[in-house]
Amino acid sequence: MGSLQEIIKTNNLCFSYNNKDIVLDNISLNINQGELVCIIGPNGCGKSTLIKHFNAILKPSSGEVKILGNLTSNPDPKNILNIRKNIAMVFQNPENQIVATIVEEDVAFALENLGVEPEKIKRIVVESLKTVDMLEYIKHSTNQLSGGQKQRVAIASAISMNPRCIIFDEATSMLDPTGRQDVLNLIIKLSKQNNITVIFVTHFMEEACLADRIIVLNKGKIEIDSSPENVFNQTERLKNIGLELPKHLELCNRLKSQNNNFKKTVITVDDAAEFIEMYLKSKTRSKNISL
Repeated sequence: MGSLQEIIKTNNLCFSYNNKDIVLDNISLNINQGELVCIIGPNGCGKSTLIKHFNAILKPSSGEVKILGNLTSNPDPKNILNIRKNIAMVFQNPENQIVATIVEEDVAFALENLGVEPEKIKRIVVESLKTVDMLEYIKHSTNQLSGGQKQRVAIASAISMNPRCIIFDEATSMLDPTGRQDVLNLIIKLSKQNNITVIFVTHFMEEACLADRIIVLNKGKIEIDSSPENVFNQTERLKNIGLELPKHLELCNRLKSQNNNFKKTVITVDDAAEFIEMYLKSKTRSKNISL
């Protein structure tokens, strides 16, 4: 089996606005096909600035960014178009991404601008809306959708371009719990079932637990780049840069401290639920034995 294709590569990426304060400081990383990567860090650490380099919204002050081997600094319009077709973005506020009043027209918008044949557009729109479980809303007004539904339409629009990578920039932060869970389920589906490279920025630490890999930024530098288990085992290091453990991990760590026999690795909320169930059963057994 061959090695995975490299989707994004940065070499010594530095960036500053107006040549003043450095926002990104010597960032070097590789992101490969099919990876599910979460980027976290305290406010102002450079998360949004970094991902805007991944589809050439921003260009490096120094160093380089390559998308599928193509430099984002190459101003050739064909190069920029190719990068943006392969690296789709879903932003924080779904209202800012809706461009049409009808769902199917919104998903078709970018395809029409690219000159895709009408019959092919119809097929792609249907397939994209199916992927996000929004096909039944194909003729609905976008103004009548909930926040979560609008975000799913925005994701369908991104999927319609058949990108190699989709980047979610705080895409759940303005949603209610139901809408937020819907988007998280889609993120997992796109990564695991569709083999799309997914990068998501979040300030919800429990969301970061769902990733295969977490990149922690601090003051424009990569502080940690590792698995969720390794990242969240560095409790003091995270606290020192202003990040807290997810609440479910804090609870499980407290329970583990009371009983060293529990070695189960806990990362996700589901892991925590299993762990707590085991813990409570053990407490019940111990109580029965003592009686």
